Amino acid sequence: MDTIGLLHPGSMGSAFGAQLRARGHIVLWCPDGRSGTTRRRADQAGLEPETLPELVSRSDVLLSLCPPAAAEETAAQVAELGMADAGTIYVEANAVSPSRMQRIADRLAPMPVIDAAVVGSPPVGGKYPTLYLSGPSEQADRISELFVGTDVRPHVLGDSIGKASALKLAYSSYQKVSRVLAAVAYGAAETHGVADELLEIAAKRSRSYLVEIDYIPKTAARAWRWGPELEDAAALLADAGLPDSLMHAAAATLARWDDNRDDRLDVADALEALRAEGDVDSPS
Repeated sequence: MDTIGLLHPGSMGSAFGAQLRARGHIVLWCPDGRSGTTRRRADQAGLEPETLPELVSRSDVLLSLCPPAAAEETAAQVAELGMADAGTIYVEANAVSPSRMQRIADRLAPMPVIDAAVVGSPPVGGKYPTLYLSGPSEQADRISELFVGTDVRPHVLGDSIGKASALKLAYSSYQKVSRVLAAVAYGAAETHGVADELLEIAAKRSRSYLVEIDYIPKTAARAWRWGPELEDAAALLADAGLPDSLMHAAAATLARWDDNRDDRLDVADALEALRAEGDVDSPS
């Protein structure tokens, strides 16, 4: 049985805490400054309230699951206390960039830090999120073992800090932006009375574009004509009173491929061209 300090139990964190409690672990949380909703979640999950200094000093594992904007501040509060046991493991499980992840690890040194990322919904009602882990192998394996027999599926990526964070943001950059694009596309279609037809077209496709990486070179080859089309799409959105900045940004990205008009590139070549430094400015 381990003692886990949970920082801080929102909907995801409280669900993780409940899973750990069900395995017989002690799960602590700090109620200072937290909302009534958070308190109810913590009570329902069977979490034990504690002051932050006591939470840090008692815990074998500190699990940070908080809004990403608060990740560094949360780590800084732990570091400033300087009360963690020498064997305490800090698990940074928020959606932060690898560079922010490294800053957090540096701030907490010499405490061992595991880079973690949750992909999926909270583990309630038959949902089984994956907890990706990267960092020192001994500590990563120990965190993985905590979740054996729970609805959380641990997966160790390797011993390099930053891998889990990169995977999370690579996935969420597509998943979340695609949902924003769906909203503005639907809004534009609805403005012009063709929303039902748009949904009919979309329903014919069942696969995610993200799995079709072989299409990346074809996208590069078509960039010279897709860019102007997206500028017209930006005008469509603006006329409908909808945000057009994503379309302008996509057109500016495509412009990096303007000199690559043949589809004989492979994926690696296409990505290298996309990474190339240039003075491509976002269209106004």
